[in-house]
Amino acid sequence: MSRINGFVGRRHFLKIAGLTTLSIGSLTACNEIINNRSEIIIPQKNPNPNPVSATEAQKRLIAGNKRFYNQNRRYPNQTKRRLQSISETQYPYAAILGCADSRVPPELIFDQGLGDLFVVRVAGNIASDEAIGSLEYATTALGTQLIVVLGHKNCGAVAAAIRNKQVPGNIDTIVDGIQPAISENQERDNDTNNDINNDINNNDINNDRDAVISNIQFQTEKMQRSSPILEQLISADRLKIIGAFYDIDTGKVNFL
Repeated sequence: MSRINGFVGRRHFLKIAGLTTLSIGSLTACNEIINNRSEIIIPQKNPNPNPVSATEAQKRLIAGNKRFYNQNRRYPNQTKRRLQSISETQYPYAAILGCADSRVPPELIFDQGLGDLFVVRVAGNIASDEAIGSLEYATTALGTQLIVVLGHKNCGAVAAAIRNKQVPGNIDTIVDGIQPAISENQERDNDTNNDINNDINNNDINNDRDAVISNIQFQTEKMQRSSPILEQLISADRLKIIGAFYDIDTGKVNFL
């Protein structure tokens, strides 16, 4: 199959990733049935002819976010020439698993342009099977060497998980995906927040931040546990997965 909108056909992707049809089906449907992770073969070479290291990618994100919150944006790679240059292929230098919140658009807060970032967005920045599959594609087929799990202050999905009340429709699947992180965070709070001199308002602020950070860390770890592909890339020193916290009041991203 030909390359369409930067995505390769199924056969070509399997060839690139070195996976059989059975293997890729197993990965997306139920990673747990794979007993021998050494059978998962990653590409021998990075498909990006000019790969960007995880360290350099993070430096670019930090510099772009600094321009954003200092109101000194450059709006790079947004010209018609750039549009045409990436029409046939894409090699994003970083991938972002972010929240679907309208206040947290990665391309804007990192001051990036067309083809720079491979962005997966879902409420609560949860590492669902679909999100992990998308990031496996970014790393194996496009050569991205940095994944950032980006959470943010005042996340509604995290707040819903904290309330732990019934929610309508399919929203419960998102809450369920965050709940383990919240449970871990609440256990830590019970151990550390028993001082009667604690200020209640400060605790509320810290709890929001702590819960969001706990969720970022949980999703980061889940991604690595659930994906033999990402695990192998990390072991081969060809991928780094890190977390980041976005303050919607200041526009600043802090890497964890």
